[in-house]
Amino acid sequence: MLKAVIFDMDGVLIDSEPLHAKAALLAFKNIGVNITLEYCYQFIGRTNADMLETIIYDYNLTYSSEELLDLYNKSRKQLLDKEGYSPIPYTKELIEDLYRHGIKLAIASSSSSQDIEEVVSSLGIKKYFDHLISGTTVKHPKPAPDVFIKAARELGVHTNECIIIEDSYSGLMAGKSAGIPVIGFANPNSGNQNLSDACIIIEGFDEIDYNYVNQIHARVNGEPVTIADTSRLIIRELSKNDLDDLKEIYAQPDVNKHIEDVDKDLDIEIEKQKAYIKNIYSFYGYGLWGIYHKETGKLIGRCGIQNRKIQEKEEIELGYLLSKDYWGSGFASESGKAVIDYAFHILHIQRIVAVIEPENYRSVKVAERIGMSKENTVTINNKEYLLYSIELPSP
Repeated sequence: MLKAVIFDMDGVLIDSEPLHAKAALLAFKNIGVNITLEYCYQFIGRTNADMLETIIYDYNLTYSSEELLDLYNKSRKQLLDKEGYSPIPYTKELIEDLYRHGIKLAIASSSSSQDIEEVVSSLGIKKYFDHLISGTTVKHPKPAPDVFIKAARELGVHTNECIIIEDSYSGLMAGKSAGIPVIGFANPNSGNQNLSDACIIIEGFDEIDYNYVNQIHARVNGEPVTIADTSRLIIRELSKNDLDDLKEIYAQPDVNKHIEDVDKDLDIEIEKQKAYIKNIYSFYGYGLWGIYHKETGKLIGRCGIQNRKIQEKEEIELGYLLSKDYWGSGFASESGKAVIDYAFHILHIQRIVAVIEPENYRSVKVAERIGMSKENTVTINNKEYLLYSIELPSP
């Protein structure tokens, strides 16, 4: 269960890596040492002390790291006074959404404690964070795991209860060493960072919210993601533990006759479902989910959305089925409405359709109860179906 999110700062909350590189160039130019931006990018995610010690060694300098740090800080302040902090778009909205959902938050940055304080105060986000942790306060900076281990400890969570958002290879390696999954942010201003070992790579935060982060965390830890919680039902991703119950439902003749593309050999079908569970949910972020009775926890059916081409048009199709033992209880309508709400308001899908056999009057009534309207008839594989649809209401 996700309990905490740990943010890197430079390159994730503020677009500061170009500023750090320019400050280093300016500082060393003042003492007659010419370094390049490409050279500076290797230090992204690492502490200033680590950077300066490496430069002293590489260029055989006689300056102490303290003297160079003073020059660097003066150059950095000069640039900051001129340019200010540049926040990464939509990160504040993500922080606020995580906070609203009760997620503990920390910053674990290679920057100094003073720099972290200045940034969160400047961006107006300090109140959201439980802890601000500098890599200068631990024995081994990134790519060692110390700063992330300290963050998890101070947040009071286990490493499997949190997730990290990082933009650098050093930070990614630190997260992996700490045993904490990392969402990699491919910031183009952070140089050519290898984020291939991240659990997922994002290119921006405009569509990243609590639900997205929670789903990533759940999948990394092998936990089925809960989609909706209604008065009587839980709708969540299926797991391999559900396959025996699913097989029993598929074996019911009155249910089976309305399911398309089900293998007649149910053992083969269940093997297909194993692959479906492993691949589809994580690839699309949606699929056909399980319907669970709240009182018993038993799997009683499936409901969800999937991609389908209908008469040369790409559509998002709603599908639902219930064990016959639960017909007539309103569960299909309850789950269908919850799935549509989730698709509209969480996934931001604009239009959903349902393809129904004309003789399947129960499904027709479900579609109508959840607000779908008959659009027309369609022919699929030489058979006529009713096409029902619903669109996201205008704000």
